[in-house]
Amino acid sequence: MTALTLTLLALLLVAGALLVLAPLRQAGVSDPDALRRSELETERERLFAELRGLTAAAEGRRPELENRAARVLRSLDGLPPAPSGRLPAGWLWGGLTLAAVLVGVGAFSFIPAWQLGGLNPGEAKTVKTAVLLPGLAERAKANGSVPDELAWGRAAFDAGQYDQAAGAYAAALKQNPRQPEALRRLGIILLTRDDTQGQAARPNDQAFLLIRTAAQLAPDDPESQLLLGFALSRYGQDTLALNALERYRSLNPQGRDADEMIAVIRGRQNSADPGLGVYAANCASCHGAAGGGGVGPSLLHAGLTRASVALIVRNGKGAMPAFPQISGKSLDELLAVVEGWQK
Repeated sequence: MTALTLTLLALLLVAGALLVLAPLRQAGVSDPDALRRSELETERERLFAELRGLTAAAEGRRPELENRAARVLRSLDGLPPAPSGRLPAGWLWGGLTLAAVLVGVGAFSFIPAWQLGGLNPGEAKTVKTAVLLPGLAERAKANGSVPDELAWGRAAFDAGQYDQAAGAYAAALKQNPRQPEALRRLGIILLTRDDTQGQAARPNDQAFLLIRTAAQLAPDDPESQLLLGFALSRYGQDTLALNALERYRSLNPQGRDADEMIAVIRGRQNSADPGLGVYAANCASCHGAAGGGGVGPSLLHAGLTRASVALIVRNGKGAMPAFPQISGKSLDELLAVVEGWQK
């Protein structure tokens, strides 16, 4: 919660407290003329009662009673007003106006922050983006500039409004086809749309070409590598997909978006090739899920012979420890995998 939010909340609470406590604070003020006021009011009521009860025979007393009543009323008027114990009308309306202004301002500041407090960061971002989306769409349609189209597409994509995002990114690409963000996100929208409609994905279709082009234009962008890995896995190119996903991890070490996909691909490979299972259990943590390198060097096209790999596995080399537990059929299956990578 920001400092402005806390300040507005504090002012609102103070205004409410003043409105509630002011009458109580004034209620205890003493009236120094209370006794005299009470005596005169009693005398006034007695005289008025006598005047109302005069009979025809006693009409001669009316002037005297009226004169006495007039003197009592003048005496009452001469006394200062008694404390009412209530807040003056000006203060009341001023306090109510201040409270209304603070509540109105709060409706656009700290109240939404409270509403978002129960959401995780991703959900909160989605809600905020959805609020901004209509304005971004209107501006993009009015101006038609590439930055405005990209801003609209980005907001729509993040809010899950993929039809809007596709339209905005397509409009941006018509003006400048070398937009990696628009290429890869439009490609992934088309790819997932094909999947939901039951269409078979082909490695050379439009969606894949868009994503691959984005990765070529922005090879160091984590999202380009992530979406490329996702697309390759959809086409069954698991080794290339793992390479792209490992690249994503190296570019974004804190990112966890590829973890589930990598686990799925590894499981698929291990079930199809026992040698990959041996590799995943013993080697992948250093050399990468698909041999592309990590803490240890890449094993792809490294010029290693089957005999040299067997020697390194049995005895270790440099920082790499020996793996004497890998032997027999397991070793042969592992060597076949690494030998295949050299080809």
